Amino acid sequence: MRILLLSALTASALALGGCGLRPLYAEGNKGEVARVLADIDVAPIEGHSGWLVRNALRDRLQPTQGGEGAGSRLRLDVRLQDEITGFGVRSDDAVTRERRTLRARYQLVDVASGAVLLDATAAQDAGIDVVGSEYATIAAESTALERLASGVADQIVARVAVFASRGGGAPQGQ
Repeated sequence: MRILLLSALTASALALGGCGLRPLYAEGNKGEVARVLADIDVAPIEGHSGWLVRNALRDRLQPTQGGEGAGSRLRLDVRLQDEITGFGVRSDDAVTRERRTLRARYQLVDVASGAVLLDATAAQDAGIDVVGSEYATIAAESTALERLASGVADQIVARVAVFASRGGGAPQGQ
């Protein structure tokens, strides 16, 4: 039984190694993806949600510089749509539940040529309980926005990292 299990594990390890998967952040901060991500500047984004998303993006894109960009070759332009929709209505027409949705359309732009290298979207939503206290509801909406901004930033960075791992965003001539 143990020999059979060991054989199966060995076979699956060999098959997995040959499937073409490789670490996205190979070589850490010196790898291709990390270099491309560190070379991205995030353009200002309108509104409070934009401020949250921009800070989250800068923290993720340039962690070694403390969010202060060496990024000058590429620019990330982001437009947000922040929406709160009420549902779960009681018989007295009072809303008992809300859904907050944060959508982002983003473009990775080569600053020198103005060419759009990547054009994509990211979105996330959160449910919010509407309670009797207006303060508690506003606090819940604010907390949801912070979580949504972080989640949208994670999606954007992951998509840009995959793009960079496939050779996108690499300086010409390398």
